[in-house]
Amino acid sequence: EKAGWLWQKLQMILCWREGHSCCCCCCCCCCSEDEPGHTRKEDIQYVLQHCDLSDSESVSTSSLLRHQSNSSSPSSSVKDLKSDIYHQIELRRSNSVSSRQLPVIDVRPIEFWSGVRGEGIQPRLPGPPKSPGPPRSPRWSTRSADYEIRPHLYASTSSSLEEGPDEDLLGRIHFSLHYDASASIFLVKVLEAADLPRPACKDRNDMAHSNPYVKISLLPDSKNSCQTTVKKKTQDPVYEETFRFEIPYKEVVRRTLELKVKDFDKYSRHCVVGHILLPLQNVNLARPSRMWRPLTQCSPESEEYGELLLSLNYLPTAGRLNVDVIKAKQILQTSLVRGADPYVRVSLVVRGRHLKSKKTGVKKITLSPSFNESFSFQLAGPELRESSLVVTVWDWNGGVIRDEFIGRIVLGKQPSGPHEITHWNNMMGSQRHAVAQWHSLQSRLHCDQVSSASRAVP
Repeated sequence: EKAGWLWQKLQMILCWREGHSCCCCCCCCCCSEDEPGHTRKEDIQYVLQHCDLSDSESVSTSSLLRHQSNSSSPSSSVKDLKSDIYHQIELRRSNSVSSRQLPVIDVRPIEFWSGVRGEGIQPRLPGPPKSPGPPRSPRWSTRSADYEIRPHLYASTSSSLEEGPDEDLLGRIHFSLHYDASASIFLVKVLEAADLPRPACKDRNDMAHSNPYVKISLLPDSKNSCQTTVKKKTQDPVYEETFRFEIPYKEVVRRTLELKVKDFDKYSRHCVVGHILLPLQNVNLARPSRMWRPLTQCSPESEEYGELLLSLNYLPTAGRLNVDVIKAKQILQTSLVRGADPYVRVSLVVRGRHLKSKKTGVKKITLSPSFNESFSFQLAGPELRESSLVVTVWDWNGGVIRDEFIGRIVLGKQPSGPHEITHWNNMMGSQRHAVAQWHSLQSRLHCDQVSSASRAVP
């Protein structure tokens, strides 16, 4: 239709320029009178300038003149011009459409995993450009809200650390129990321990191995306790040692058995590994029973140096103070191989002056020695009130090197503790009668801090 309209308009313009007034239907009369070559270049250009053609429908002037020169007659020239114009228009249309042809896009739904089964995401078709807006934050934004720490997600399902360390980290102990009703003796046999941790004490030379031993007590009486031998450099010691407690059955069922595992070291002394507490009322003691129990952490305790039994007696008429060193038990072990060779030295200090010392014999390779030795000191009544007794337990080293300190107590005017005050007052209140009492040995540092009499004795 466009080509036909263009051709009619071209005929009208050509007829008008030649002075004809015919309509478009009689175009043959005006065109048939033209001679070959009568259609001039300026006429064609005039037509193209006055034809409202788009860029895609424009016609080349040179191509129209080429068809005109090749025509054999005016009528063929007009026909060729018409066909050429139509051809040029169709060619430009096809080229324009092909240049703007969009690529074929498969608009079928594309499946992406979105957390919902079967949910598809439809791709967007290209559209007109949008005006630039504010920059969008990326999907992996680093805002604090996106990375908020939620402590409950990291909470452990096991028991909290406030309840103590894991039982398996402290090891286990194997033992057996039996009560002999005919002899009223309670038997405790310590068999072995397993999976003990490495040493926790400071200033040790060997941090890879322990030297464990076990202390056995029937609580609440912690004085009459026993202990096994020390096993050298092992985390799985085997003891096979039996201990006897003479106690009635009605009393034993009220007690609580404590097995405390300790790590021996000559310099750091007592290092508690762990313990077990077993109420005996929950155990059938009528027949022997064996059991494994995991060690648990025990509360911190003061360092133990052992117990010493002393008897004091003052005779005012003779002006004599009698001191009986009866026995000791569970004294601190100072040698891994031989245990200890303990002896006791009693020193008299009057008004801050060290006057004299007396000592017992040495008991070989024992931690619970029995001495049963008595010493006498001449003291008048006024001097007694200004006197102090410094009692020290030492480990004999054969005279080759200096004897090793084990523990000490101070009685008298400058005592080392409340139990020593009680014993001395009982002695002063019951003269001519012997008063015996157990005392817990203390460290040299503690005694020197609380008593000047201790500092006067080397």
